[in-house]
Amino acid sequence: MILSASLTCLLASVFALLGVAKVLALGPMPGLAAHAGFTTAAYRVIGGLELAGAVGVALGPVVPLCGGLAGIGLLMLLAGAVTTHVRKGDGLAKLLPAVACAAAVAWYLVLLAGT
Repeated sequence: MILSASLTCLLASVFALLGVAKVLALGPMPGLAAHAGFTTAAYRVIGGLELAGAVGVALGPVVPLCGGLAGIGLLMLLAGAVTTHVRKGDGLAKLLPAVACAAAVAWYLVLLAGT
């Protein structure tokens, strides 16, 4: 099974954009950090991890080990995001993006394993 270039590009783009927004504390990010119970500095660390995950996912088709480790790291971040949303009592609208991203990363890992 061939790793989907579209899925790879989508995941790398989404996590790069989210990572940059968190690292630079753009727009709603400081408020979202506070709502989740994080300082802006801690949210910046999460953003840095998202950026690293984006780079690793992008490299995955060429360096599968890097892509696999990045995917696993992103799944761990997303598990934390889901847990945070549940603990904060956020509704489905706030929970669904994290769940959808986790499903997409899991699918990326399945496809990567088949390469």
